[in-house]
Parts: sequence; C-alpha cells; structure tokens
Amino acid sequence: MSAPAKKRPTPNGKRSPQPASRWEVAGLCLLLAAITFAVFGQTLYHGFINYDDPQYVYNNPVVVRGLTINGIVWAFTGAHASNWHPLTWLSHMLDCQIYGLRPGGHHLTNVLLHTATVIALFLVLRQMTGSLWRSAFVAAVFAVHPLRAESVAWVAERKDVLSGLFFMLTVGAYVRYARRPWSPLRYGLVLLLFACGLMSKPMLVSLPLVLLLLDYWPLQRKVSAGRLMLEKLPLLILSGVSCVITLLAQREAIFQSVGSFSLANRPGNALVSVAVYLGQMIWPQGLAAFYPYPLAGLPGWEVVLAGALLAGLTAFAWWQRRKQPWLLIGWLWYVIMLLPVLGIVQAGGQSHADRYTYLPQIGICLAATWWVAECGQKRRFGRVAFGCLMVVTLAILMAVSWKQTAYWRDSETLWIHALHCTTDNDVANNSLGLALSEKGEANEAIARFQQALQINPGYAPAHGSLGDILLQMGRVDDAISHYQSALQIEPNDPVVIENFGIALFQKGSVDEAITQFQRALQLNPDYAAHNNLGIALMKQGKVDEAIAEYRQALQVKPDAAEAHNNLGNALLRKGNVDEAIAQFQKALQINPVFVKARSNLSRAVQQKEKVPEATGLPTHR
Repeated sequence: MSAPAKKRPTPNGKRSPQPASRWEVAGLCLLLAAITFAVFGQTLYHGFINYDDPQYVYNNPVVVRGLTINGIVWAFTGAHASNWHPLTWLSHMLDCQIYGLRPGGHHLTNVLLHTATVIALFLVLRQMTGSLWRSAFVAAVFAVHPLRAESVAWVAERKDVLSGLFFMLTVGAYVRYARRPWSPLRYGLVLLLFACGLMSKPMLVSLPLVLLLLDYWPLQRKVSAGRLMLEKLPLLILSGVSCVITLLAQREAIFQSVGSFSLANRPGNALVSVAVYLGQMIWPQGLAAFYPYPLAGLPGWEVVLAGALLAGLTAFAWWQRRKQPWLLIGWLWYVIMLLPVLGIVQAGGQSHADRYTYLPQIGICLAATWWVAECGQKRRFGRVAFGCLMVVTLAILMAVSWKQTAYWRDSETLWIHALHCTTDNDVANNSLGLALSEKGEANEAIARFQQALQINPGYAPAHGSLGDILLQMGRVDDAISHYQSALQIEPNDPVVIENFGIALFQKGSVDEAITQFQRALQLNPDYAAHNNLGIALMKQGKVDEAIAEYRQALQVKPDAAEAHNNLGNALLRKGNVDEAIAQFQKALQINPVFVKARSNLSRAVQQKEKVPEATGLPTHR
C-alpha cells in the first residue's frame, strides 16, 4: 500500500489544508461575480457624468465614430486629455462601435472589467499563497468596497478597471514564470501584459517593485538579490519610458499646478493623503467625486500626526517581518503603489481621489486579512469568528457601496453630494452649475459658477462656463469678458477659444472670430470647430473656403445635421442644387425635426434656380 500524500507547505511555512476542488474555486468565482454585480449592476441604468465623460466619450469626435484606422492611429500617436493611454481610448471606441452613445453599455463594460479583475485577483492570490478563503475575502473586499465606486461607476475611469485587469494578469504571468524554469516565452508574456497595463494607465509604473515584494513573500524565491533586480530591469525600463511619456503628456497640467499649488505644501499633503486613504478604507463615509486641494496648506499638526502614524505602521511592519511577513509586504505594496499619485508632481486640482486606491488598497486588505486570520487560528473558535467577521464585513461594505454608487446616477446628484461632503469645492460648484444649465435653470447655474469663482478666482473652467451661459442669454459683452479671463489662465483650451470666437461673431467681429476658430483648430485639428469657421467664411462671401470647412466638419463628425444643412446652403450659393438637396436630406435623416433643413429642402426643390442666402449663427458648444 502506498503512503498517503504529504500536505504541501504553504509560503508561511505551515501545512496547508487539502487543496480545494475545482467546484469550490468555480463557486467562489461565481459568488465574487454575483456580489460585484449586486453592487454595481445599478450603473447599467446610470447616465454619463459631465466631468471628463464629455472629453473621453460623447463629445470626442474621434471616439464616437467607433473603431477606425484613423482612430487607432490617433490613440497611439498623440496625448489627449493630458494622457497617453491608447488601449483605454480603443476600449471607449469599441464601446461606441457596439453601444453607440447609450451610457448603459459603457457602464456594463466597466462592471465586466472590474469583475474580471476581482476574479483574477482571487485566482492569483490563491496561486501564490495556497489559501482559498483568505484570498477570496481579499478579492471580495476589493470588489465591493465603497472606494471602488468612482473607478467602476464613472465611465471616464475606464483606465482604472482596464489597467487593473492587466495588473492582475501580469502578476499571474509572473508567478507562473517564477515557479518554473526560466523561459523567454513566459518572461515575454510578463513584459507584454505589463506594457498593455501601462498603455491603459501609467499608474502601473510601480508594478516591478511590487513584484520584488512578492519575491520575498509569498513566493519566497531562493534567488540572489542581484538576479532579482536584473530580472526586473526590462520592466523598469518600460516604467521609465511610461514616466517620460506621461510627463510629456501632462506637461501643461503640471506647469499650471506649479503656479497654483505650493511646492512646499506638497509633501505634507502627500503624507496626509496616505493617512486619509487608510481612514477611508476603515470608515468609508463622506466619499466625494472631487476633494479640493488646500491652497493655503494643511495645519501643521495634521502633517505631523500623519507622519507619525505612517512611521509607526512602517516600524511595526518591519519589526514583524520574520513572524508575519505579509504585514510588511502588504504595507509596502500600499505605499509604493500610491507614490505616483500623491501629488509630489501635481497634475490636476485634487488633493486626493478615491480612484487612486483602486490597486494600492489590495496591499492593506492582504495584510489585514492574513493578520486577523493568523490571530484567530491561535484561539478557540477562531476560524468561526473569522468566518462571521468576513460575512458581516462584506454585508456592511456592500450596503455602503450600493449607496455610494447610487450618487453616480447623474451629474446633479453626484455634485450635490460632493458639496455636502467637502468645503470650498470650486470643481463641484462649477460641475453642478453645468448640470443645472442643461436643465434650463440658468439663474441657479450662474449662482454656482459665481460661487466657484469666489472660492477660486483663478479657476478657468468656471469663467468658461459663465461665459457660455451668458452668451446663451444674449449678454455677449459679459460672455467675452469671462472668455478672456479663462484664456488668460488657460490659453490653450480649444473649447473656450471656439466659444470666444462665437461671441465675437455675434458681436459682428467676423475677422477676429475667424482667427479664434483657426486657433482652436491649430490646437486640435480633429476638433469640430470647422462648422463655425465655415459659417464665418460664408459671412465674408468666401463660399469655396466655407464648403471646404463644412466638408472637414463632416469628416470629423459625419452625423452633424447642422453641418450638412450649412453645406447645403453653401452649395446652393454655388448653384449646385442637386448636391444641396442631398445635403438637406441627410440633415433630415439625422434630425427629422430640423426645421431649417426642411425649409431649405423645400425651397431648393421648388426653386432650383434660386440660391438662398446662408443664414444662421455659429453653433455654441
């Protein structure tokens, strides 16, 4: 009779229980998917948000056309929205290809990617540690923690969930590589997946350092430190290239932050942010879509207290590194992954953001789960208590996360909640004003824009928003004043430049308006200012040049009914009646209730030899 099989030792040196069956693993994967959809499935009925979603999706003329050769080239060859993440752009294009601009489909993709990341985390942790239930609990907390709401419920944060999936796949490929004889194919797969992650979001630049931590625990690789470092060199080179590209892509935002946010205050804000994230993980209340940067700096006692807390936790984890290595590894995972987004190199006006915890929080959850489980094993009924704690914790997190995700159902709800959770929030006031403006509540919107400027007179978007609504109200001179203020602060915003041109056109300054439209197009050749430039050129009688601009506008946005109508008018002016009729018909196919196009079509059909004058004003964005 053969001897019974010996139980395999786990990375912590103890005997592991019998391996879980495939059915257990599959069942836990289904359970993780179920709780993820239970919390975030509601987003399938949410709309887009008026912060970043316009630039990333529904107002981006390249993205809305779906996957095209020109779009793929655009994604890889330029920095857009101050970022270079071509795979993220391609995912948005694919969504538009499949779902159009129905927001539920875009949200579904986010939820599916997050679910895949959750399951991959569970499988990778189990592969590394041999622990089934601990790995499942870490993945479950990651899945439904309220801090995940921003990353999953916000379409523009596709880069979080997409890069998160590539992060997990890279770690899984690395574990497979590390536990087998050296293979160029297995190592090449690690490099490929890591490169894909960096092309989804550059926050993954710290992943090579995380892999070094995993070499110590739980992989416990018996390899010299020199070899381990040399092994990470190609990965570090990719990280370095990504850092350079990101700095170039964000150089304008970084440059603006130098004048807005004191360099002396940044280390203190970084320390406090690390502590704040810890607090939010334990007590996830008061979470907001935007936390304004403290322009006057933080109180000294907050910085000192945060520094002391972090130093104490680091010292404790180091002291326990031999007995409980997961404490040090989890803590360093958390800190190292946060380093790129702590604001030492500041881009944007946030002091911290929930989305920045998407991958770093895994380290804290890993350390806490193993620590609690090990403590429970030393006590009677410890495993039962640990199981009860898991269930209660997950139930509470799911309830809070459901509520937090519900705030993301529309822009107005989101920004009202943000104003309840924060003070002196210029971004939330401006964004709420935009939502109110879309509802036709002009006076309330103006009050929000003015409140944003009282908080921060140098906040360019609020000047631009106020200019937009004043222009709609016919207060052209006031609108021009705010556009000029916005452009003094951010001189290269093509949207504000175009709207400034519209205001000048309405005032009768056609030459100046044309200059502004041309400037907007120089900054962004794919921008849809061609239509307005065509209208201004028609005003000057430059019909051929106007026709060229209208055609260019339709290349950028083929379903622009206004551009089809304007092109029809220009063709009529040239005497090309049949072509003009075709353009009016296309405009009506896109927008059957387009009164101007229907009137123009009727006149063109009835009076083929009469060329109507082009009328109309530039389209305000």
